[in-house]
Amino acid sequence: MNTIKTAFFLGLLSALILVVGGALGGRGGVVIALGLAAAMNFFSYWFSDRIVLAMHRAKPVTRQEAPQLYEILERLTSRAGIPMPKVYILPEEAPNAFATGRNPSHAAVAVTRGILRLLNAEELEGVLAHELAHVGNRDILIGSVAATLAAAVMVIANMARWGAIFGFGGRDDRDGPNPIVLLATAIVAPIAAMLIQMAVSRSREYQADQTGAEMTRNPYALANALQKLEDHGKRIPMTSAGPASSHLFIVKPFTGRALVNMFSTHPPIRERIRRLTGR
Repeated sequence: MNTIKTAFFLGLLSALILVVGGALGGRGGVVIALGLAAAMNFFSYWFSDRIVLAMHRAKPVTRQEAPQLYEILERLTSRAGIPMPKVYILPEEAPNAFATGRNPSHAAVAVTRGILRLLNAEELEGVLAHELAHVGNRDILIGSVAATLAAAVMVIANMARWGAIFGFGGRDDRDGPNPIVLLATAIVAPIAAMLIQMAVSRSREYQADQTGAEMTRNPYALANALQKLEDHGKRIPMTSAGPASSHLFIVKPFTGRALVNMFSTHPPIRERIRRLTGR
């Protein structure tokens, strides 16, 4: 069911790009919008992992530097039948973690220094299982596609906004320029794209929780970890997090910016815990 929902929401995002492109430049705008979306998806597929890791100043670590991380990941990947990912640590005190990469053979798992200090071994295993579930479920690629499609909507909507201001585009053959349509598109489209991206992310988080709990055979460990991450994460802002990458993390990073934190790409922690533990 989550897979069907995800495909539906990605289809909505793609349709939104066509609508915005059409409002901006008719048939020509649709063609340009499709080309922009295709180019962004190609770039995201091949380079999104490097961009995200660099954005968060992630540093690769060796087995000697992080023996516990490697031990847990090797045990879980063996159990799940997926390749061992690259391992990174973020120089952040906010407790959090994410996975990135275009497929299981080119995946990376990154954790913050704060999460290593906060969680015990069982809770850390639950978090890493959740991230490996994203890898195995191909959620990383889906998240990247959703993010780039949403970004394409934002770019085209911004073009529509300037078109409305300067009175070009948004044209049909009979009536000529329609700045009102352009302005409405510029306002509504980014909000719609953000809501669709949130829906995609929330659907994948529930599935990764379930798969991760099955992998460890200990749903309470992940549930306890989620509660700790929420409690501590609210008090410690993440300096490198932003709207473009917040959906990747196991819990939504607290950034200290009220407007950013109003829109959550993650389902409520209480509901995630209820689904994991049945209470």
